[in-house]
Amino acid sequence: MTTKIAIFKKKEIRKTIHNNEWWFVIEDVVSALSDSVQPKGYIKDMRRRDPELAKGWGQIATPLEIDTAGGKQKLNCANTEGIFRLIQSIPFAPEDYNSTITIDFAGN
Repeated sequence: MTTKIAIFKKKEIRKTIHNNEWWFVIEDVVSALSDSVQPKGYIKDMRRRDPELAKGWGQIATPLEIDTAGGKQKLNCANTEGIFRLIQSIPFAPEDYNSTITIDFAGN
């Protein structure tokens, strides 16, 4: 399994190939989209605010081995479908509604 880095809003999002598709580290995605300094806590709040997200969390989040500064660690990851579901649970400021979210799925 290879870990690569994607850049979104000048923040790194770790990603890896699993079952022939890209999977993204959930904590990185939430940090980039929410500008939260504590993405783990933000994810807990998201799950508490959105009962449907909490109920389906086991189908969205899959622990995968990701290269980190401290070596390989299992981190919760989601495929593109799961990431889009997470995006639905992140409240955005009105000025963000006119922005376009672009994700490079080709791995470049």
